[in-house]
Amino acid sequence: MSFVQPARFYKHLPVWIVEDHHDVVCHIYRAIATRHLPMKNIKLIHLDSHPDLLIPVNLCADTVFEKDKLFSELSIENWIMPMVYAGHISCVAWLHPYWSQQIMEGEHKMTVGKDSSTTTIRVTSKDHYFLSDGLYVPEEQLENPKPFKLNVIKVNPVNHQQPFAEMKTEEDSETPLAKKPRRECPQVGDTSCSQLLPRTDVPQLEDARQEQSCSVKRDCNDGNEEGSTSYVVERISSVLNQTEPYILDIDLDFFSCKNPFKELYTAEEYTILQELYSFRGPAPTANEEELNECVDHRIQQLEDLEAAFADLIEDDREEVVSRWVGKLGKACFVRLVSSLKSRNPHPDYELVHQAGLTCDSIELPHHISSDEEIDRLVSAVQRFLKHLPLPTLVTMSRSSLDEYCPVEQVDLVQCRILTVLEKQYGPLDIQKDYENTKTEVQDHQAQTP
Repeated sequence: MSFVQPARFYKHLPVWIVEDHHDVVCHIYRAIATRHLPMKNIKLIHLDSHPDLLIPVNLCADTVFEKDKLFSELSIENWIMPMVYAGHISCVAWLHPYWSQQIMEGEHKMTVGKDSSTTTIRVTSKDHYFLSDGLYVPEEQLENPKPFKLNVIKVNPVNHQQPFAEMKTEEDSETPLAKKPRRECPQVGDTSCSQLLPRTDVPQLEDARQEQSCSVKRDCNDGNEEGSTSYVVERISSVLNQTEPYILDIDLDFFSCKNPFKELYTAEEYTILQELYSFRGPAPTANEEELNECVDHRIQQLEDLEAAFADLIEDDREEVVSRWVGKLGKACFVRLVSSLKSRNPHPDYELVHQAGLTCDSIELPHHISSDEEIDRLVSAVQRFLKHLPLPTLVTMSRSSLDEYCPVEQVDLVQCRILTVLEKQYGPLDIQKDYENTKTEVQDHQAQTP
């Protein structure tokens, strides 16, 4: 009979803060290796303006079992699904702000596995989010299938007039963790939030886990409308029980989000990209043959566009552009290249293609929140966290170097959410993995008008 080593517990809740979201994967793997997280069936509570549920298109499925190679293949939009195929994650609750509409609200069940024809990772979901990237295959085509449950849950900002630091709810006096007096958040650039609130006597982490599990309440008084605290708690509770370990993952662009490509290209260029990369999904009643035809057509469309822009990197003379207009069947391709070259004699065509890949049926979310709206969203997170069990691990992404979270707001947002976590969970073991890129952020910030 095999011996299973018992799970281990952290003395203080670890919070790993990275710059690029996919860099959290190595910290998750480390927690698995040290037995703080189980090897299989981990739940992920994922706060983000983006689902991050795409798959590296050409990644060989077996690469998920080669850790270092896998890390080098991941990117910000595709870091979760490889862990699903590896068997580590079985359920994701994607908590999104109201401006993010990439996947339909509700529960989605699908299978993730190895495509027997290409050896890549593919899914059985027929949602446009996956179809538009050519990731769908029928279940009988998958090897080593893994069941996967996705819950898409909207979070609305709290409707109140009080500033964030003064928010106090009825539950505050009942939460088992000790409270700390209010302190002002530091100015942008000062992220020393560990000193924002003085330490008081707080139960040890495992004691807090047990106490909070016993005291979780379902008595929110904000109604049960979509996006309310009651709605969020009820939806998460359907997949997460009070004793199992889970990861709380927070992208700071959940609170304020930019589509950086809108600032890189003119309105006309962006409109042309939307035409070139547009995706028309199958009819709701489409049969398997029609679904496969849709995916094949989409894959060919994206491969042709990738080849076109790769060609222009080597030679973007008029005759080359005209040849691709004939192949793509899109006269607007000429106008796009002409406009790009009028602003820069040597456009970054690889980046243009990456921008185009975000222009399918639904464009990237773009909503720069006011400070007041950030406060209201932070308060919403604070409210529903009170009703959830203690996470095993917190991962956090700043997403500021690529400007998905506005660089002028990221430090303030980080400070405020760390304040909420410390108030809720007591002493935190904060690891600022992004510090080695902090100089780059400051340089960029200094150049921003």
